[in-house]
Amino acid sequence: MSTTGERFERAVVIMERLRAPGGCPWDREQTFDSIKPFTLEETYEVLEAIDNRDWNELPGELGDLLLQVLFYSEMAKEQGTFSIDDVLDRLADKLVSRHPHVFADAKADTSADVKRNWEALKTEERKKRLNQSPEAAETAAEATTSILAGISSAMPSLLEAHKLSSRAAQVGFDWPDMEGLFDKLAEETAELRQQLQEFPAPGPHPEGHGVAGSGRQPIPEDLRERLEEEVGDLFFVLVNIARYLTLDPESALRKTNRKFRRRFQWMERRLRESGGSLEQSSMDELESLWQQAKRHEKRS
Repeated sequence: MSTTGERFERAVVIMERLRAPGGCPWDREQTFDSIKPFTLEETYEVLEAIDNRDWNELPGELGDLLLQVLFYSEMAKEQGTFSIDDVLDRLADKLVSRHPHVFADAKADTSADVKRNWEALKTEERKKRLNQSPEAAETAAEATTSILAGISSAMPSLLEAHKLSSRAAQVGFDWPDMEGLFDKLAEETAELRQQLQEFPAPGPHPEGHGVAGSGRQPIPEDLRERLEEEVGDLFFVLVNIARYLTLDPESALRKTNRKFRRRFQWMERRLRESGGSLEQSSMDELESLWQQAKRHEKRS
């Protein structure tokens, strides 16, 4: 029976072989940039398996995600920047240093204590990194004093909003209760409605609807930017409502997306069975089918 270490070493050796001369042509052609989309895709497949509680599928999806780590590490080793050993050393060192209540003398009796210690340690780590980087010297003061330092703007926007507002809430910049959030939601909705008063006649409609071939509605660019800002504000409030309820907004929206997919595809099947189609159905007929799909789902 192989040990965990032996299994991991086997995966590393296989990755090396795929990238070596005479290995897989596709794997040998890949770069850091070409692999990035796959990393994002594999991450979402892991999340989907967890949401579905598909424990048989999850090990395979986690393996696919681990492959991304091995891929990046092997490419880095080839260019002489780092290796999988450096990745593992960094991980182990970080786990130990960020858990002084386990591996040292610090105290943390609750998860809230752990989180406070974790944030303080991350702040110190950022200061050390900036002190070691001459390129970052000019921005070091802002980066180390900002409570928002270290939150990547490259992550999905819902997750970024959640992290930004969570970090701000740590210093008391937060709504006092849920009613405050609902008031803010009403305020942002009213501001969007106010901007819509300037929308050219006959008013907003989805692309592809209305006059055939009309496509995207021609509206002034400054109005489009204001509408985008107001819609963004609405999203931000909704993310904060999720945070206040200790919910993950990304997960909540993914589940709603899947629910919509299930119900819409149920409608399509019913229409095909009856010889109809979406295009030939009136809005009243589609709404009736939608309500049937909801009832069918509740019974299932």
